[in-house]
Order: sequence, then C-alpha cells, then structure tokens
Amino acid sequence: MSKPRVLISDSMSSQAVAVFEERGIEVVASSKLSNAELLDTITDFDGLAIRSSTTVTPELLDAATRLKVVGRAGIGVDNVDVKACSAKGVVVMNTPFGNAITTAEHAMAMMLALARHIPQANASTQAGKWEKSKFMGIELTGKQLGLIGAGNIGSIVAQKALGYGLRVSAYDPFLTEERADQLGIDKLELDELLIQSDIISLHVPKTPDTTNIINANALNKMKKGSLLINCARGGLVDELALKAALQNGHLRGAALDVYEQEPAKENTLFGLPNVICTPHLGASTAEAQEKVAIQIAEQISNFLLEGAITNALNAPSLSAEETKQLKPYLDLGEKLGSFVGQLTHDPIQKLTVTYGGTCADLNAEPLTTQVLMSILSHHHSSVNSVNARELARERNIAVVEAKSDGTDEYQSRITLEIQTESINRVIAGTLIGKKPRVINVKGIPLESELGEHMLYITNDDTPGVIGAIGTTAGDFGINIANLHLGRRKDKPSAIALLEVDACVDQAQLDALRAIPSINNVSYLNFP
Repeated sequence: MSKPRVLISDSMSSQAVAVFEERGIEVVASSKLSNAELLDTITDFDGLAIRSSTTVTPELLDAATRLKVVGRAGIGVDNVDVKACSAKGVVVMNTPFGNAITTAEHAMAMMLALARHIPQANASTQAGKWEKSKFMGIELTGKQLGLIGAGNIGSIVAQKALGYGLRVSAYDPFLTEERADQLGIDKLELDELLIQSDIISLHVPKTPDTTNIINANALNKMKKGSLLINCARGGLVDELALKAALQNGHLRGAALDVYEQEPAKENTLFGLPNVICTPHLGASTAEAQEKVAIQIAEQISNFLLEGAITNALNAPSLSAEETKQLKPYLDLGEKLGSFVGQLTHDPIQKLTVTYGGTCADLNAEPLTTQVLMSILSHHHSSVNSVNARELARERNIAVVEAKSDGTDEYQSRITLEIQTESINRVIAGTLIGKKPRVINVKGIPLESELGEHMLYITNDDTPGVIGAIGTTAGDFGINIANLHLGRRKDKPSAIALLEVDACVDQAQLDALRAIPSINNVSYLNFP
C-alpha cells in the first residue's frame, strides 16, 4: 500500500512537516501555488492542510479525486466550502483549541488599549506632542464586562478579566448555570447583557443567528459611553451602525481585529479617532501558530492512518482508541447494512437501528452512520461516512437510533429495521468473538456468518425443499460451503442462508427460483 500524501498549501510552521514525516506520511509544502497550479497538483493528495489563504471550493474538490480530509490550522473555516466537502465525502477539521489563549490575550490587550487610548497616545507622543489631558482613560476594575459567547475563548477572557477586577456576565445559549458558576460569571439574556455592560466583547462564530448580532437596535441598547470589542469574526457587527454610534458619542470606543471584508484595505470605520484596528492578529503569535500546525498535522495523520476523527465540522468525532474499540461493531453494522441494502430496491422511508447489550453502551453515532453508509452504497456510487447522513436527508430517509435495555441471550445485538412503502425488513446480528454473525432475519432466528458469496432464500416450510436446493445447485455447478436454516413455527415460512464458492449468475438464480415452494432467491456479495 502506498503512503498517504498530504499537501500543505499555505505558509505553516515547519513542525507540521516534521509531524507528517515522523508518522510516515509523504508531505509536500508549497505555499505559493496559483489557483491553476493547485487544481493540477491536488489530484495526487489524500490530505490538504491549510490556513486562511487557500480557498477550498467545489472546483477544487472536483479536481481532488483522492482527497479525504481538509485540515484548517486555526478555528475559522470561512475559506472552506464545508457543504461541498460533505457532498464529496471529505472530512473538514479545524483546531479550535490551539489559538484560544492567544486570541483571548489579544482581546484583553484590545480592551486595555481601548480603555487607555494607547495607540493614539503613542502616535501623538512620537509626533512630538505631549497631550496628557487629551487621552484621559477609564479604569477596568469594577466595570462590567459582557461576553457574547462563553466557549473556548470567551471562558479564557472571563478568567483573565476577573483577574483585572472586572465583573463578568455572558450571553450564550449553550452556557449552563453550572458552568457559569464554575467560571464565576453571571448568565444573562442578550438584552440584559447589552443594557448592563460597560464593555462588550464578542466570542462567537459567524452563523445565520449571529450575523449582525450587534446591529443598530443592539447598539442603542448598550450603555452610553460603553466599549465594544470584536476579535471573533467579521460580520458580527453592522459596521455602518457602529460608525454612527461612535460618531454621535453613544459609544466611547471600539476595538476591531476582524472585518466584514478581509483583507480590509479600506473600511468605513478607518480613521475614526475612537477606533482601534488590527489586521486579524488574534491568532498571530509564534506559540499559537506552532501549536495549531502541530495539532492539524496530528489530526490529519490520525485520520489517514487510523481512521480517527478529531475536531471535525462534518463528521462525528472518533478517537483512535474508540476506532479500535468500535471496529468489530463497525464491521457488524457494515455487514448488516449491506445485507438489507442489497435486498431493498424501493425508496427507503425510515431506518431504525436498535442497540442492545454491550452495544447500547457504545458511541452510537459512528455505528449508525456506518450502517447507513453501507445501505446507501448499493444505491449511490460515492457515499461514505461524511456524506451518508446528508444523502439520507436529501432522500427523506428518517434515521432513528434506539437502545434496548431488555435481557438478551446474546451479549451484543444490533437490529436494523427498514421501512419502504411496501415492506418492513428486519435483520439482527451479533459478534461471536469479533466475527459478525446474522442471528435473526424477518423475525426468524438463525445463526450464520456472512462469507463473500451468499444465497438468501425464502421458501414455504414444506418437505423436500432443502434437498431440491442441493440437487439444483449441484446440477448448475454451485458448490455449497455452508448452509444455515431458520423457520417460523407459527407460520409455514422458512429462510436459508447458503455460503457458496463463487458468484451466482442469473441463469443459476432462475433455476433455483423455479423450485416448487421457493418464494425468492437473492445473491448477496460481501467482499
């Protein structure tokens, strides 16, 4: 097997190259490729490591026929079309923790600079002026800092701000009262935070819900003479409304590290005397850049070599240890999904996956995704663990996960139920040792491993059927390696699973179907 190949297309710490090489991955670092050169080059790579310069577009993904993972050394993925990556089955990862401290420190630096007019005072003094009275500042101690967002970065800002003697409150729909108590801050609704805060600092991603979260209405609710800081994402603040609030004196000042349009070579806020602007420096420290480079290299390596998924935006997280633990169950889910996928030809309306025994304690999300992927792979040419759920949504397939807490004769059990307009199909399986085994089909108990070539036969439970199957198979050169039978005592119906030595062609299937009392014969392949 050839080594995985990774392209680093943006300027990045050399430590990333070292990580890839130590893990046995072939890596090419080329940060000066034109768009046309990148389109030509990307075809040969399994992974792409980027910062903010490379833009991952549908056009790039069409050219990247081998690409499995895109890793962003940083938090924001505004330069990655995540939806297009998902459609192509490409995992998108970022490093949300690597530059959290650095960004939080920059927010604090902006707060201090804004409170004491440090950039303006520096420029004035170096120009030969001595304007002490012009740059009268405010103390931070005792002031109320309102955080919009109290996640990785916001919580660090809270801790540092408390050390400066600020009182801290936060608006964050995901912040629990328990977590707020741990941080020593108050949880408020947005309007309360706007009204009560002397300083507001933004620490949320840009989403449809947060775009222009600080608009004219929000600015009017803020205290007269308050300060605004945005080191999170451009587009969270309505820049024209902010300009008006600064010019009419409602806000004392604003400090911005991010802008609606970047690079911000010009902006409506530039030149205002009560505004401090920096060129998206939040993550720009040597320590942070090295950390995120190392982290993304490790994450990409773990994915390409071990299947581990960390900090992915479009796939469930799965550590290397979890991958090892889940592997036998993933194999079982793959086999069961393939079984029903090969038998189901009508549009699927609903898939229910029920986990029992030891399976009920496992991380169900990747298991269900594996089942879904296996089912859809028989109806879609490019399905994988990244796009399986999106494809299901596009096809209006309801996916339900359930856990059974009842007693079971098997230590573990996974049960699939497929509903279409015309049928309900149920199959269950377990692990014997680490080998997948079917234990129930259509409510009929039987035990069978699934070899590469299988025949699934449904028939009326009448004498002579099994003998006729053996005779016909022999006449047509079908060698039976194993035979497993099951029947329902309450109904005259039975099933058989036969492992055979080779693929069964249409003429052979027709001959078996012609046997009296046979209802259907299907060839199933499990490579």
